[in-house]
Amino acid sequence: MNYQELLVDASKQLKFNKLNSAKLDAELILSKILGLSREKILLNLNEKINDKVLEKFNWYLKLRKQNRPIAYILGFKDFWKYKFKVDKNVLIPRPETELIIEQALKNLPKLSTKNILDIGTGSGCIIISIIKERENCKATAIDKSLKALKVAKSNAEMHHVQKKIKFLNIDVDKYFANKYDLIVSNPPYIKDIEILSLDKDVKLNEPKLALSGGISGLNKVFKVINKSQKLLKTKGKLILEIGDKQSKEVKKYLIKNNFNQIQVFKDLSRKDRCIVSTKAN
Repeated sequence: MNYQELLVDASKQLKFNKLNSAKLDAELILSKILGLSREKILLNLNEKINDKVLEKFNWYLKLRKQNRPIAYILGFKDFWKYKFKVDKNVLIPRPETELIIEQALKNLPKLSTKNILDIGTGSGCIIISIIKERENCKATAIDKSLKALKVAKSNAEMHHVQKKIKFLNIDVDKYFANKYDLIVSNPPYIKDIEILSLDKDVKLNEPKLALSGGISGLNKVFKVINKSQKLLKTKGKLILEIGDKQSKEVKKYLIKNNFNQIQVFKDLSRKDRCIVSTKAN
């Protein structure tokens, strides 16, 4: 069996299991096993597969057919301009979350020396992406999951920013440290009842702690806003990812908690996704 025959057969199997990115997933799995780029594989489709590679490939293919996300199988996910390690203990970074990076960089001049806090850092993809581009800033990243923090620390080391980010295993409720110029967060904002209707890849694999926003979907969002009011300096910025139908309620809550200059930004699907506000005093 050569690369082409293997990929065609694997794609058919994945399509049968109703997986949309069947062809791409098959190519990515083979790329992982061979340690070759997809481009190189596609230029050498007549190359033969040995039994060892075939056995490994079929093992990963079985996992994918069982709805294991491709990012967890590969062990990494591309986000912003970088690559991040991911496993079942962290949410898989998504393109819409890059809005947080865009807005953060707009609010941080190139040579800025601001103090930043990332609440619920997960894989660390948000804060690491910011610090990579604003090297004079310093940061703290907190998460209540120790396993998630291990992934974040590993990513910080991989990107050589471990000395610029302090990682703390703590829930935001119990955090009473410094005053910050900027707080970023992608808190859980999905209603508990809606988790059941998510794609199998997500609901069967990604950590519920990073998805569940409680009955209303806003429990954790409001908790972050409450705490940010205490942790931000006057005129400090809060940048949050939110659900696409939550902007009105979040705006009201921000105003109630002494935030102004509130702006909502849409993702590529034209859905409300990121909200930026300023602590009034």
